[in-house]
This record gives sequence, structure tokens and C-alpha cells, in this order.
Amino acid sequence: MFLVCALGASLLQSAPAGAEDYSDIWWAGPAESGWGVNLIQSQDTIFATFFVHGPAPSTTEYWYVATLARTAGNAFTGDLYQTTGTGIGAPWNPAQATSTKVGTATFTPTSSTSGSLIYNVGAVVVSKSIVRQTLTGIALGGQYYGTAVVVHSGCRTSSNNGTVLTDFDALVAQNTSGQFQLDFTYAGSESCTFAGFYAQQGLLFSVPATYVCKNGSTTTLNTTATIYEMKATSNGLEGRWTVADSGDGCQENGKFATVFPD
Repeated sequence: MFLVCALGASLLQSAPAGAEDYSDIWWAGPAESGWGVNLIQSQDTIFATFFVHGPAPSTTEYWYVATLARTAGNAFTGDLYQTTGTGIGAPWNPAQATSTKVGTATFTPTSSTSGSLIYNVGAVVVSKSIVRQTLTGIALGGQYYGTAVVVHSGCRTSSNNGTVLTDFDALVAQNTSGQFQLDFTYAGSESCTFAGFYAQQGLLFSVPATYVCKNGSTTTLNTTATIYEMKATSNGLEGRWTVADSGDGCQENGKFATVFPD
């Protein structure tokens, strides 16, 4: 179990609510390579740029954009515009720029890495199941300093339920065969290790992992966990994990953020 520090109620109340970030390249998978949509999120607003062709049988490329606002049910929806402008290689002429509303677009995430995209251009309606597209492999290995917030719920012993905050040193090992290991070392003699094979989906990583904690040479926890929504940042690494039973019947949900050492 984690070495813990009490997290004051006032701190919990003042903390901003977390939200998933869907910023990435999205597509329908390799079978439909050649089109997609870029989603850039700013809190409850997503700006979408489509790289698609015009209505069939045209193969002419058009530029479509939409500003999508979060609605009930965690969907994002807004008007879809077709834009034109000065051709490549010529000085930009504002008089040639147009923006014409041609329909609407709705992105509905079904998880942090998948969702549905429905949009129309006039009478033509397009409905796609889309996922994040991986542009390149991202290196995560290294040494970090970090903090985790861990929530235990459903414990048979009610006093084990609650939210705790803990600081740690983190060491990440990753190889090209897909192996991943994350070691958390806490003040004193406690440590925890997640180990498994990672999957990269766009900018995010997930790891079905073994989860072993020790206090000195004594194993205090040996179970399985899932790391998800893990991503590299400009300063370090962040992510979440979940455990069905971390002892005493406890559901454990954690999130962490780390920075590189100076």
C-alpha cells in the first residue's frame, strides 16, 4: 500500500476538476488511410480541422473546419465550414478568403482513445468510428520526481477508504519490444512497481501491468493494475491507474504527474 500523507479537505475543495484532453490526430484506422481529423482541445471547446475530399465521386481536396462545444452527454458539437483562400505560392489576399457554413459536426468520445464522428456537408452525411492515430513512437524512459493522488473506495474496513497524496521518485524503463516498467520509490523503505507491455494510441499509452509493492524486502501487495491515459509532457510524464482489489476489497484509482530532475 502507498506511504500516505493526509490530504486536507480544503485542498480537495479548491482543486480544479480534471478533464480528458482529446487533442490528437484521429482517423478510422489503416483501412481508410488518407483522411482524418485533427482535434485541438481547450477545456470545453475543440477546434477540428478535417483533411478530407469533396463529396463523391470528387477527389478534390477541401478545407473544412469546425469549432465544437461540449454538450450534454460529453459530446462536442458545432457548425462545419468550408473555407477557401489564396492559392499556394501567392501572397495572401484577404479578399479571396471565404468561409461558408455547409453543415454540422459532432464528436462523441467513447473512451480516451476512441469515439464517433458524425458530420454533414449539405445532404451528404458521414458517420465514422475513429481512434487516435500514432504519428511516431514516443520515448518515456527516464528518471522523474512526482506526486500521486490515490483514492481507495469500497474497502471492507471503512477506515481504509479515502484520498491520499504522496510524493515519490519514479524510474521508467521502456524498450522497442513493448516492455514497460514504472518504479515508484517513496520516503522510507516503500516501493511499488508496475510492469507489462505497453500499447501506444496517438499521444496516449496504456499498460496492463503486474503491480507489486514492498516495504523493504516484504511484499505488501501483489496484484494487477491498468495504467491508462499516460502521456509524455514537456516537463515529464503523467497518467492514471486503476486496480480492482488492492487489498481489503479496496478499489484503487490513482493519478500521477512527474517532472524531470534539473
